Order: sequence, then structure tokens, then C-alpha cells
Amino acid sequence: MSTSSPMSPWSRSHRAITLSSLVLLAIFVWASTFLLSHAGFSQAIDELVHYSGGHFDFSFRTPSIQNKFSWDAVEPLGTLMWHPCYEKLQCARLTVPLNYSTPTGEKAAIALTRFPSSLPHESPEYRGPILINPGGPGGSGVQTVVRIGELLSTVIGPQFDILGFDPRGVGLSTPGASFFETALERELWSGISDGFQVINASSGGLARAWANAVINGKLAWERQPEILGHINTDQTARDMLTIVKAHGREKLSYWGFSYGSVLGATFASMFPNNIERMVIDGVVDIENYYQTLWSTNLIDTSKTMDYFFTSCHAAGPDTCLFHAPTPDLIAANLTKLYDIVKVRPIPVRTSTSYGLVDYTRLRTSIFSSLYKPWVAYPALANALAALAQGDGAPLFSMYDLPKFQCDCGPDSEDSRFGKDAQTTILCNDGDPISSEFETLQEYFKNMMKESEWFEIWANIRIPCTAWPHGPKTRFRGTYHLYSTTHLMRFQGPFKANTSFPILLIGNTAGTISRHHYRPFFIHSCHRSGDTLVGVSYLVSFVAED
Repeated sequence: MSTSSPMSPWSRSHRAITLSSLVLLAIFVWASTFLLSHAGFSQAIDELVHYSGGHFDFSFRTPSIQNKFSWDAVEPLGTLMWHPCYEKLQCARLTVPLNYSTPTGEKAAIALTRFPSSLPHESPEYRGPILINPGGPGGSGVQTVVRIGELLSTVIGPQFDILGFDPRGVGLSTPGASFFETALERELWSGISDGFQVINASSGGLARAWANAVINGKLAWERQPEILGHINTDQTARDMLTIVKAHGREKLSYWGFSYGSVLGATFASMFPNNIERMVIDGVVDIENYYQTLWSTNLIDTSKTMDYFFTSCHAAGPDTCLFHAPTPDLIAANLTKLYDIVKVRPIPVRTSTSYGLVDYTRLRTSIFSSLYKPWVAYPALANALAALAQGDGAPLFSMYDLPKFQCDCGPDSEDSRFGKDAQTTILCNDGDPISSEFETLQEYFKNMMKESEWFEIWANIRIPCTAWPHGPKTRFRGTYHLYSTTHLMRFQGPFKANTSFPILLIGNTAGTISRHHYRPFFIHSCHRSGDTLVGVSYLVSFVAED
């Protein structure tokens, strides 16, 4: 390891020091006294990166949860009734208004899972629940806590309940956003429509993606016209306050990643006096998000890719098997692999799976690795070296997921975590955009000039080109899609005087979030009697010029 750069992902010691400092900063904000000399700390960080948005997968088909639990046995109630589940955890379903503008009307049920604090609730050391959002939109807080709730408790401390919830429309919360009547129908359509696409993998990629979006938009609003309009970030923020109050508390403790920063900033703007503690991690440009632009996310992405080239070169040929004499030559060798698999995909048959390493597989595998370079880069280098020798198995296996299991019945627990919820949330949240294909062509052309990775990232925005929007009135959040359906939508401004300072965590070379934002001002403060003691913090962002 003597040839490794001190800033290289091939050097584990530096990563531990850097991440330890970051987590200690977060723990200071949580006022935790728990020491991080725990043997599983490094594992906790790696697992957290993997499950809190670190794996980029537009199929949303997640690895199965072991130790299954029957959610059908959990009755949705207006109060929290906890049931033992998933061995060390507790589960509940909380009813909330489907539409907060008519709170006595139809109800939704929010699925919650918690890793409980080891302290009695009457203990003065007990700090209540921390709500976790892993990102997305469409990420499952339930799955996050099932997989790493105990590890999160190790990081944050035993004073808190680690509480994961599936936002409305997502996962195990009901009603769920679904454009299809069964998981099988969704899978069959995905096969016909090519599912997720790297746009430049074929000459007609953009046109096919647009046409697929038109079909999905029609199916969505034909099948759930009375439901989908109520699935948005505004209403989820209200759900979080309802969850907090169901715990007998008035203020929220929250840790949100990536899209979770949008949710956290929205909550802080709507309910600034209800902040106990808040961390928004991997901060997204919130104004850009709500404008449905998605144009500032990839500004730093190539820096993360360049870091693979420079750190592989610095590590040397014995440590980085994809090594070349210069970083530029490493980049050139990767370009050659793109060219090869684009015209001749590599067939792969492993002991558990099979498929092709084609241009789409190679590009998406690399893009996934950019989310977690410390964890993924060494394996990626080995996989690329093998691919250069004609062996696609290592790269194919890096992000392989369980094959679809045919089931003609209702969605099973494992199949409920779909892209339908992501599309519903972000398209409902954002401003309407043109449905014309020619407008999309021009937008795509311009964005490809900004980042080569937009051929992947475009898949997030394209579904909104065909999302039905009716007339809106921008009075602090009310608008309607249909004359018979009045919906709530918060329009900002995204600034407020919060009851406690908010901690922001950003990256110097983030894959889809930037660290150098110019703030819209937000004033966070403590009240002590009639005395106001305050300090300014950031919540809303626009890109620095």
C-alpha cells in the first residue's frame, strides 16, 4: 500500500478518520455522549452508504428482507400501537388524512418501523424518535431501518428510537402509488418498453423514453385518479408532524439523505417552530427540484469519476488492476470498453444469475459506484480489468439483483418498492413541463453539454413530460388537478426562523448533490423566555455562479 495516495479509496485508514470526524459532528448536534469506539463503526458507515441511496437502480428491485413480517396483521390506527417485528424491531401503521385540506375524509396508513432506544421512555436521558428518510424520492425508511437500524443506533446513540417510515405512496404505506394492477403486469411492460434506459445506448433511445412516459402517465391517472394527486412532499411533511405528535411530542428530530434534504427543508419551511434537531445530508438544490429542472445535480459528477482515474493511478498496478501509466490513459481505456460493449455485449452466466454486460450495464454500474467511491472503487477497478480481458462476470455481479418471481396476485412486500412512487412524488412536486418531444430533445441536447451522465439522469425527469397537470393556483399551497379534487401544495418560500439550528452535510465532489450552494437565508434560533438567541444557518439553495 506504500504507493497508494493518502486520499485514495484504496487506503482505508484515511476513510475512517474522515468519516469519524463527520459523524462526531452529527453526534454533537444530537447532543449524544455515546462513544464511537465500537468495533462495528466502519461497518455501520459502509452499510449506511449502501442502503441510504448509495445504490443507483431505476428498477427499484431491492434485495429481499430476511425474517419476513406480515404487515396485514398490523391494524392502521389513529394512535401508535407497536408490534414486535423483524426480530429486534417494532412496527406500527398510523392513519393520516389522505388530503389534509379535508382532514375528516379518506385516510392513508403510514408504515413505521423502529429500532427502540435501550433507555426507558421515562428516563431523562431518553430523547425520543429520530425519523429517517433514505432519499429517492421513493426510498423506503422501513427497509432502511430493517437493514441498518441497529447500526444507525450505534452511530447516533442509544438515547433515540431510530424510526423509519415509508412516505405516503411508498412501499408498505397505503394506498401505494402504482400504475399497474399487478407486479407481473409492471414487469411485462418493463420488458416491452425496455424499462430503464441509458438514452444514448441506441439512436432512438430518447424517443422511446418519451413514448414510454406517455403510456405510464395515461395508466397512472386512469387507475388512481383519486389517490396520486395527494402523494407529494408537502403532504409527507405534514405526515411527519402527525407522526411526531402521535409520540406525544411537538418537535421533530430528523435525518434525511439526498431527496430527504428536500423533505427536511420543506418541513422546516412549513413548520419552523417544530424543529428539535435536523440533519439534511447530501443536500439537493431545492429550488431547482421544485422547478422540475434537474439541471444542477450533475455539475460535480465528473469530479467523482476523475477521482477514480487519479486515485487508481496513484495506487499503482499492484493495488489497482485497471492501472495505466497516466490517469488520462486509464480514462481512455474505459472509453474503449464503452465502445466494445456498445457493439458487442459480453454474455455472462454466474452460479446464481445471467445476463449481458452491454453499454447500459457498464454505464449504470459505474454511475452506481460514483455514489460510494470509498466502498466501490477497488471492486470496480478489478471488474473493469476483468472486462478488458473479456470476463464480464465481476462487473455484472457488482449490482446484480434477484430475478423477478412471477406472482399474478397483488404486490408482495418485496415488489412494492417501485419507481411508480418516485415518478408520482417528483412530478407532483414540480412545476409542469412541456409534453412536446421537440422540447425534450432540445433540453436533452443542452444538458448533455453540461454532463455526459445526463444520458442516465434524464430518466428521472422524462416521466414528468407526460404527467397530467390541471390548472393551479399558487396561494401558499392549494391547487387542483380536477375540479372535484382540491389538493395541498406548499410553494415556499423555503426560508424560516427555525426553533433550532439545522446541520447540513455536503460533499466536495458529490455524484448528484453539490457542496457549494449560495444560501437563501434561514434564521435558526433558540428562545429563552423573551430572549432570542440566534445564529444563521442554511436550508434552501441555488447554485453558485
